[in-house]
Amino acid sequence: MNRSDQARILRKNIKGIKQKVAVGRKRKKQYIHFDNAASTPALQSVLNDLNGFLDWYSGVHRGTGYKSMVSSRVYDDCHSVIGQFVNADQARDTIIMVNNTTEAINKLSYRLHLKPSDVVVTTDMEHHSNDLPWRGKATVVYVRVDKDGVLDLDHAAHCLKKNYPRVKLLTVCGASNVTGHVNDVHLLAEIAHEYGCRIMVDGAQLIPHRRFDMKPNSDPRHIDFLAFSGHKIFSPFGSGVLIGPREIFTQNPPDYRGGGTVKIVMKKKVYWSDPPDSDEPGSPNVTGTYALARTLSYLNQLGMDILQEHEESLTSFLLERISKIPGITVYGSADRVGVVTFNIDGLPHALVGAILCYEAGIGTRTGCFCAQNYVRHLLGLEENHGHVELYDDNRNDKIPGMVRVSLAGYNTREEIDYLLQWLKDITQNKYEFKKRYRFFADQGSFIPVEFASGALVDKIYKRCMK
Repeated sequence: MNRSDQARILRKNIKGIKQKVAVGRKRKKQYIHFDNAASTPALQSVLNDLNGFLDWYSGVHRGTGYKSMVSSRVYDDCHSVIGQFVNADQARDTIIMVNNTTEAINKLSYRLHLKPSDVVVTTDMEHHSNDLPWRGKATVVYVRVDKDGVLDLDHAAHCLKKNYPRVKLLTVCGASNVTGHVNDVHLLAEIAHEYGCRIMVDGAQLIPHRRFDMKPNSDPRHIDFLAFSGHKIFSPFGSGVLIGPREIFTQNPPDYRGGGTVKIVMKKKVYWSDPPDSDEPGSPNVTGTYALARTLSYLNQLGMDILQEHEESLTSFLLERISKIPGITVYGSADRVGVVTFNIDGLPHALVGAILCYEAGIGTRTGCFCAQNYVRHLLGLEENHGHVELYDDNRNDKIPGMVRVSLAGYNTREEIDYLLQWLKDITQNKYEFKKRYRFFADQGSFIPVEFASGALVDKIYKRCMK
């Protein structure tokens, strides 16, 4: 089968793909999800598998009943399935289940036991989750990006060389959630290892889009630590992953301590469990881990390479067409996953997102995408402490930002054509659209005048909570 056939198979398996939403008071439109960089929908086949597994669900590792023994075996095997998806060296590495990428990176920041004199090299394009955890634990050095937001590899080497041998970690996103730019993490790994430090890859935006190989420890291009989230790869069930050398997680006591992390507890001495148990405190998310493993197995069977080709075709198509619409500025330039950010001249990003939501039934994301410094750089803005007051007042109509369209392997050209038609209409009739919306600071968003009370969203919310 070709890539279009595989994409259609994936699309049919998307939970909620035919969900309709209100566009105006009396019309409904099939919802188009272009916010995949934030979170992807679930797969119906995995939900079916999960429903079957729940017949056997029980607490793991400490029960003696059949269900507990089955659940324990399944849970442990799922670690291996997840590791195989990224070709982790399971003789050397441990696969630790966490809630999401943010928790994974925070966990690593504690487990490395950094000192203020140690150096962590990161970059100016990182999500806050791969920036803030390192602050206060070590000296943080930032690799610069160019005007288009592309990482400066020569500057990365310079930062590692200048701070040798104090650099304990190079940490970098595999792909940006703002521009979609893909970093050559294996080249960066080779440079990092040359200067005697390890590399951590934030794979939240890369793993869902491209086949990934951590490579064997004997390869100078191998990835030491990898983190990613299930909710960005069709498994929104609260599971994330941290993969890294087992030895790191045996050198010191775990950051979270309690049930499941110990072998023996005495009054004056504790014997900690082996990884990954030592870093999975309490009752783990067995169902989320199972769902993630089943999802990755499904994607492997479907063909990550084929889905990548389809998504790249969609991304090229969108970039080519959107760049030709007068009044639209597109950000970024390099090899990218399916993320396209833009602004329309004369319209706040939040208003554009609201128009696409309420009138077109299209879900996007607007703002700074938890990467404020990177977005300011792309917009050519300096740090402005006046922005703090705007955030405090929920003034998304004034806060600098962008509109983000993020694609996945189930999206179609027809959906992109529909988006482009709306963007042309918005750019040509921006003043008419402005009249139809009011900004409500208490909600931090633009709302059509006819829905000024927010009653429509309240109605949908109550229906969901029944």
